[in-house]
Parts: sequence; C-alpha cells; structure tokens
Amino acid sequence: MNIGFDPKWDFEDVPRMPKTRYRYMREYMPKVGTLGHDMMFRSCTIQVNLDFESEEDMVQKFRIGLALQNVAGALFANSPFRNGAPSGYKSWRLHVWTDVDPHRCGRLPFVFDPGFSFAAYAEWALDVPMYFLYRDGQYTDVGGQPFRAFFEGRLEGHPGLFPTAADWDLHLTTVFPDVRLKQFLEMRGADGGSWEFITALPALWVGLLYDAGAQAQAAALVADWTPAELEALQADVPRLALQAPFRDGTVQDVALRMLNIARRGLEARGLGEERYLDVLDAVAESGVTRADRLLQLYDSEWSRSIEPLYTPEHRVDNGLC
Repeated sequence: MNIGFDPKWDFEDVPRMPKTRYRYMREYMPKVGTLGHDMMFRSCTIQVNLDFESEEDMVQKFRIGLALQNVAGALFANSPFRNGAPSGYKSWRLHVWTDVDPHRCGRLPFVFDPGFSFAAYAEWALDVPMYFLYRDGQYTDVGGQPFRAFFEGRLEGHPGLFPTAADWDLHLTTVFPDVRLKQFLEMRGADGGSWEFITALPALWVGLLYDAGAQAQAAALVADWTPAELEALQADVPRLALQAPFRDGTVQDVALRMLNIARRGLEARGLGEERYLDVLDAVAESGVTRADRLLQLYDSEWSRSIEPLYTPEHRVDNGLC
C-alpha cells in the first residue's frame, strides 16, 4: 500500500516481529512518549542516505537537511488516516515523531551551534539511553541507562564491562533524529509512497547536496532561519503540509524554491536525473499533496470510507498526484 501510516489497524492488530530487540523497545517506549508504538508498528517512510566529503561538508549538509526536512515532509505528506478515519493531520507519521522519545528524536538544535562536529554528535549520542545490551547472541534489558555509563564501565548490573565498536554501532541504530549521522547522513522526513515518490526523494536531496553550487544556494536559503521558526515547522507541517505558514507566505513557497535549487543541481550533474523531480514539481505548483488528494476522495467518491485504499486500482495509484 502506497501510504505513510496504516490507515485502519490499531497497534494491537499488527503482527509482531518475534525479536527480543523489538520487545525491549516496545516495553520502553511508553515510558518516554505516547506514540512510540505508532512509530514501530504502523508507520512507513522513504529514506535516503547521502555521503559527505569532510567534517566541514558533513556539518553544512546536516544543517541543510535538518532545516529543510519538514519542507520535504510537506511535499511527501501521505498519511492522513488513522483508525479508519481522517486523523486531522496530513502526515500523521510526521506528527508521531514529535512524541516518541525526546532523548533520541527530533531536530537536534545543537547541530546549528558554532563548532558543531563529529565529536559533538558523539557526545549527544553518549547520553541517549540504551534500550538493551547485546552479548553472546542475547539481548539484555539495561533499563534506559545512558551509553556514557557503559562507555565508562559503570553500567548498572554489568560493572567493569566496556563497549566494543560493535556496541557503539548498534547504539547508533537506536537514535532517531530527523537527520541521522552514521558514516553517511540519513534523511528521514518523507512518508512512504508510490514508486514515483520513492525515486523523487533521492533526486531531491542529491540535487540539493551533490553539486557545490546547489549546496551553497540551499545553505543560503536556510541560513537565517531561527530556532523558533524550525520549531514551528515541526509543529505545523504534519497538520497542514504545504499550507503551513512560514514568514510572509507558506511552506509551499519554500518548497518551490527548494525544488528549483535541486533541479539546477541535478542539471549541473548532467545525468538526466532532474526528470525524477517532476512529481514533486506537480505537488509544489498545485499545493495539493497526496494526503490532500486522499482526503478529497474520502469526502467525495469514497463516501467517507477508507476501504477503497485497499483496491487494486488504488495500489497502482490510479492517477493520484
């Protein structure tokens, strides 16, 4: 199904992956947020991983990615239903991420601090609570202790045990910011969607960040955005998508500028990749996201039912967006 959130099934209806790792995560999440189970069991995203050339390049790409993540999320908004009815949000999936776990999710304001570096990200990750310890093929609950305690050999119940590089790599898979740093940058803001949107996402971010001129323009676009504005985008885009207010206009205005930069970046690469942005151009120019179109159908042809989502015609998109 080409959608970003299960439109019908409740958490209890979803089959469980029989892995101890996921059991510990499932038990921990309600302690720190109200929507962790929605994230784990009912959401679907498209993600793209991007290389960087140096620490300096990583910092600029990271900042651009964080600033524009909700603008991208607006273009890809495709999760308006929950429990069989409209949720009140055009991207319920994006809203879910605002209440999963404040220690490991979100927009990471410190990335915009002067002097941000690989070390600064590592310092943040060291203080993120652990879900579990993995040793000898077995997962053990460690009660949400920070990885720093493990790093310093003072993990409760395991005194004197120190982490390996594999432990650190595993821990980094359990942090979920809007942009995640590993050996690459992972862009995490888009709802799941059809093949046209799946191929559009890497085109968008490659166009913005794989050409030096485009990257400089993208950096200039977001250079004076304030923390309050970024926070407002995080709150408003899940509900309003492209119609979310921003300065003297809307996110739609920003999306058009972002897509123009991305298209020029792809054209400069000379590989013909810009055609993959066509579906996003159509969304941005009309202001009608896939979520908007689904809600229109729900209120008209579908007679306020989500059942047509499950028909073969819908699964091949039937001209939606």
